[in-house]
Amino acid sequence: MKFSKYLTDKYIEILLVIFGYIIVLMMLLAFKVSSEVIIGITIVFVIISFGVIITGYFKRRRFYDYLISNVDKLDKKYLVLEMLNKPSFYDGEILYEVLYEINKSMNENVKKYEISLTDFKEYIELWIHEIKLPIASLTLMNHNQKSKVDKRYVEQIRRIDDYVDQILYFVRSENAEKDYLIKEANLKKIINNVAMKNKDDLLENNISFIVEAKDEMVLTDSKWLEFIINQIVSNSIKYKRDDVDSVIKLKVEEQSKQIDLHIYDNGIGIPKKDIKRVFEKTFTGENGRSRSKSTGMGLYIVKRLCEKLGHKIAVKSVPNEYTDVVISFSKNDFYKIKD
Repeated sequence: MKFSKYLTDKYIEILLVIFGYIIVLMMLLAFKVSSEVIIGITIVFVIISFGVIITGYFKRRRFYDYLISNVDKLDKKYLVLEMLNKPSFYDGEILYEVLYEINKSMNENVKKYEISLTDFKEYIELWIHEIKLPIASLTLMNHNQKSKVDKRYVEQIRRIDDYVDQILYFVRSENAEKDYLIKEANLKKIINNVAMKNKDDLLENNISFIVEAKDEMVLTDSKWLEFIINQIVSNSIKYKRDDVDSVIKLKVEEQSKQIDLHIYDNGIGIPKKDIKRVFEKTFTGENGRSRSKSTGMGLYIVKRLCEKLGHKIAVKSVPNEYTDVVISFSKNDFYKIKD
């Protein structure tokens, strides 16, 4: 809070004080009061007036500087009222009361919104579980009558199932910590589950699926990680090259402080200009527009879930050569000792 701006704001009061002093001075001169008395009264008048201005300035400066400082520091700026003490000057009290009422109203509206959003998410989850039943039934019927059913129908049902999974995990990713359970999981077993899920697509597209893993154990939630790996493998299948023998290779490398899972494919790769944006929400990129009707949500959800689980994920790619997605799992010796 600047003193010059404070004085500018108080110019009417200052002018009134000066005008009042001039009237008092004229009255003193009219009554022929001695100059010593006039000088004494003037000094007292100036000291009192200056004291009032300075006192008012410092009261307000302390309050407003503290308010501005806390607003700058807080991520959730609407919580600033929790950091403030009620000011000792009247206009500050009015501001404090107004902020209190605004904050109270906002909290009530946010609470209503949260309840509404929670109800909607619960409905979506329920709907997803319900819709998965007929999808599973259709998949089973198609599997039992492979010779009679057109492969295109099977493919479309599989796509529907994948998109339904995306919706489910996207909804849950908002509060993933309520759904996952971190514990040691066998990485090779999770990879095998993904391979079985994509078996038909791999065979149909003549893609070699290579796994270089022993029985490495990582700290994760196996259900979430299976979804993450499946999304990446699905992309590798979707963006395969037609002019080479397609390969998807999952390789586990153990480092001193982490375990890296490489998901490599020799597909069409990712253009250099798109590589930094592949995890952005709804970003489809050049490949998504040219090769398939991509939603741009798969890798966004993957990145989000990795962050929730405490895993790191990175992508390296050269167009028309390869794409290598690396998921890194931190080692936790304390967890092992504790067990």
